[in-house]
Amino acid sequence: MSMKRTRRRFSNEFKAKVAIEALKERQTLSELATTFEIHPNQISQWKREFLENADKAFGTGGKDKDTSEADQEKLYSKIGKLEVENDFLKKSLWRTGL
Repeated sequence: MSMKRTRRRFSNEFKAKVAIEALKERQTLSELATTFEIHPNQISQWKREFLENADKAFGTGGKDKDTSEADQEKLYSKIGKLEVENDFLKKSLWRTGL
């Protein structure tokens, strides 16, 4: 009677860690496979995917730019509100003589 082996799932953080170690080339794929208890082919695949998606680490043009502009507008609005509150508090303290 054979036992059915469940498929292991790895987090993105773990995959990135393994891929980075493979890129460092301090250990062979076989050594890394033993260390992380995964097949060397899996390490090669994660390394390839990591390199193919490396440009995403620094953001992409359109969508991120729109999002950052919206965030920037919110921050400017918040700064304006805080300046008004700050001025109000300064005037209130000045009137009370503190």
